Amino acid sequence: MNIAFFLTPKKEVAFEKSSCTMRQALEKMEYHRYSAIPILDEKGKYIGTLTEGDLLWKLKNTPNLDFQNTTKITISDILMHVTNKPVHIDCDIEDLVVTSINQNFIPVIDDSNIFIGIIKRSDIITYCYEKMFEKTKKEA
Repeated sequence: MNIAFFLTPKKEVAFEKSSCTMRQALEKMEYHRYSAIPILDEKGKYIGTLTEGDLLWKLKNTPNLDFQNTTKITISDILMHVTNKPVHIDCDIEDLVVTSINQNFIPVIDDSNIFIGIIKRSDIITYCYEKMFEKTKKEA
């Protein structure tokens, strides 16, 4: 099965560029109520996932950093502790299932390593559940 079926395209994904500020990332994550977002470089390549934990560790470990001066910190200055492994658009469903075990979402890249969207773990679980239900129904 083609994994593009599961793809949430980039235009529908909340992400940030590595050049944005810590405050911009905080506000975007709060607005969308996300605990993690993909980070892209200026060319649109996926470079990592920023989490609430990353932001909290930066706040804790940076003397005199408070919400007001988070505009002075760029995302590229924040150490990302979680590695959400991206998959290529032509990977198979088995790779998605295995990758989704440890990731809430899976970044998807094209042949040029450009970020094109994400696949949500919830969509994969829904697909697997429906396949199991289909099989059970056929056996009955």
